Amino acid sequence: MHKKIRVKLFLTFLATTLLVVSGMYVFMRWSLDKGFSEFVEARQQEHVTNLIEGLTEYYASHQSWQNLGGDKQKWIDLLWQSNPHRHHRPPKWIEQARKEPNAVWPPALPERPAKLPFVPLELRAMLLDADKGIIFGRQEALPQLSLQPIRYKEKTVGFLGLLPGKTVNQVSEIRFMERQSESFIWIALLMILLSAGLAWLLAYTLGRPLKRITKAAKALAVGRYDIRLPVESTDELGQLARDFNDMAAALEQSEQARRRWVADISHELRTPLAILRGELEALQDGIRPLTAEAIDSLYGDVMRLNRLTDDLYQLSLSDQGALSYRKAHVDPVEILQEDLAALKPEFQNKQITIKWANNLPEPIRIYADPDRLSQLYRNLLNNSANYTDTNGQLAITISREAQKLVLNFSDSEPGVPEHELPKLFDRFYRVDSSRNRHHGGAGLGLALCSNIIEAHNGTIQAQPSPLLGLAIRIELPISP
Repeated sequence: MHKKIRVKLFLTFLATTLLVVSGMYVFMRWSLDKGFSEFVEARQQEHVTNLIEGLTEYYASHQSWQNLGGDKQKWIDLLWQSNPHRHHRPPKWIEQARKEPNAVWPPALPERPAKLPFVPLELRAMLLDADKGIIFGRQEALPQLSLQPIRYKEKTVGFLGLLPGKTVNQVSEIRFMERQSESFIWIALLMILLSAGLAWLLAYTLGRPLKRITKAAKALAVGRYDIRLPVESTDELGQLARDFNDMAAALEQSEQARRRWVADISHELRTPLAILRGELEALQDGIRPLTAEAIDSLYGDVMRLNRLTDDLYQLSLSDQGALSYRKAHVDPVEILQEDLAALKPEFQNKQITIKWANNLPEPIRIYADPDRLSQLYRNLLNNSANYTDTNGQLAITISREAQKLVLNFSDSEPGVPEHELPKLFDRFYRVDSSRNRHHGGAGLGLALCSNIIEAHNGTIQAQPSPLLGLAIRIELPISP
């Protein structure tokens, strides 16, 4: 497949180059032909002008065409001398014309159709008098003539007639065009060969990183999340390599989290089940009597297991985006007051003092789900009630910063080491893994709080508390 990509790139580059080279060849050939034709036409016009001037001078000297009509040699000399680019050696048509009678013009050249690709201007010229009578020429060629007037003293004294024919009238000119055409062809072939080499080099250069990306993608598909691509450039391919590395790193982290997640779930489920099994076996063996206290203990273990599975279910729904949110414009402070009143007995049992500080100048509303907001508050309040030492404190501060509602929950000792604060929102994370599970939960409450805050476009952050415990700072956007 890699070779196919390289071949496609090679053919694309080569086809593009062929198109450009062909276009350049056609354009240059057209430009040369056009320019050369204009150059030759200018030379021919110069020849015609010289010939008309020579004929005018002859007429001025003799005041008629009578003497010229019987002097074919003079007519040939006028034609030949009017050519500004004539050679020193007369051409073959002059010798042929001298052999023919005076009345024959232009001369008949048997080899001309086979050997001459053009007709010289001299052989296409005919001389007519003022009445368009033939002085030198053929009667049957009169309809084909293009006439140039010969004027003397502002009077037309005759006409120079030209038969149609190609404008090129020098062998050197034809050879020049042939050499230029051959040069253009060789240059085009050379450019095609160079372009093919360059196209192959580009295809190989561009195909190599694509080949590495394809190989890395196959390794990623079979679970090798540690694969990384070298970043060798700052262009789109380099950006693609960086994005691939970021994706691989995210998948690797996700896989590690999944494995921890499975291990933690199995551990969290195995422990209460083992306790429950041990208590039941003790009742079966008669080691422990079946009393109300024993049943209450079993019921407590079942309820803790039920809370764990419920937390896992809620968290999995939140991760999948399936946790239902029925948002409306609500008063978050009113909901917090209701939750705090419901959990007040928990704080009273541990003699924890609650300090309430509402710094809002007027009630505000946010766009949120009141049930999920209550779930958030109760998780945070339960954490403070469970982990704060007896006779401790909980300070709840409410304020506004720009278009954000800021809630601070700060409790007293025990605190959390600063380096462990960012980990508090990880699943199953506990600062002290040996903490009694009858006190705390499974370490899923803050993870669920983080998901709820994220669904409301807010932020949640753990900080050291001024009361030497833990402070949770929440920011929620205020409705316009």
